[in-house]
Amino acid sequence: MMNYLYNLSEPTKDFIAGTTAGFVVKVLDHPFDTVKVLLQTQSTESPTYRNAWHCLESTARSEAGFMSLYRGISSPLLGSMAENAICFWGYSHCKAFLGESSSSSSSSDGKQLSIFELALAGGGAGVLVPLVNTPVELIKCRLQVQIAAEAAAVAAVGGAAAASAAGPPRFTQYKGPIDVMVQTIKNEGLFRGLYRGNVSTLAREVPGNFVWFGTYETICHSMIPEGGTKADLSPAAHWLGGAMAGAGYWTAFYPADTVKSMIQTTTTSTGKNGTESSGMLKTFATIYKQQGIRGLYRGWGVTVMRAAPGHGFIFVVYEYTQKLLKGNHE
Repeated sequence: MMNYLYNLSEPTKDFIAGTTAGFVVKVLDHPFDTVKVLLQTQSTESPTYRNAWHCLESTARSEAGFMSLYRGISSPLLGSMAENAICFWGYSHCKAFLGESSSSSSSSDGKQLSIFELALAGGGAGVLVPLVNTPVELIKCRLQVQIAAEAAAVAAVGGAAAASAAGPPRFTQYKGPIDVMVQTIKNEGLFRGLYRGNVSTLAREVPGNFVWFGTYETICHSMIPEGGTKADLSPAAHWLGGAMAGAGYWTAFYPADTVKSMIQTTTTSTGKNGTESSGMLKTFATIYKQQGIRGLYRGWGVTVMRAAPGHGFIFVVYEYTQKLLKGNHE
């Protein structure tokens, strides 16, 4: 069995390692992601939460308790596994396309890609990610935002007050991830519904993965001992590189994520399908006009707080799984 794993192609090993890393990190960071989405999508006129800590505390104390922070995790858990699998698989293929040999990433043999070329390969991998990310994040965001409406209704006194506190529904109330998918396709269509926000996701993922892989490779290369290779680095070094990469990814292109969250959790009545998606540029302009730069970066703090350690663990798990698949346990 192990001999079979050792003989797998490099892209296949990257796919397996990415899947494993995606599972671990999503279990760790989903509560913080829930807080991020609730902060991004709350009303600007009468915000429910004062800050990230207040949002975390209020959500954990809701009727569903701490597990409400894990509302909708099944979809993003599978999505995180698929996203990271495709991302690292695409990264491997893009590196090969740019001329890196299968052995050069862990040894001095073969062509060594420059940091820019590695970052470029990351940007190429980012083109593939929205194919999985867009529907998964739409499902996740709609379930997470539903928590806020339910909590506001429960906190209000009386039925009328509850309806007022919850505000007009942004979309159908859902029973779970499968129901979100079915109702969204039924009411809004596949591409206009389930893939709503795809352009914003692409605008985040391509430059974001350029920065993500570029930062990670830069940090790791700076810590390789003289005469050594990337394989000689400790888990702490990989964690630091991943943490810095995660912070850089979300800092540089966070507004695209804010726009995506707003598009995916907002519908308006119109036309045959009963829904219409606001365009990316129109949504960006609206947020900027009403809230300025602070509005575009709302929820950034909690996002970076969970991204830095979370993305650090992605690369630790990824690199260690790669070593296991290559028969290298050092």
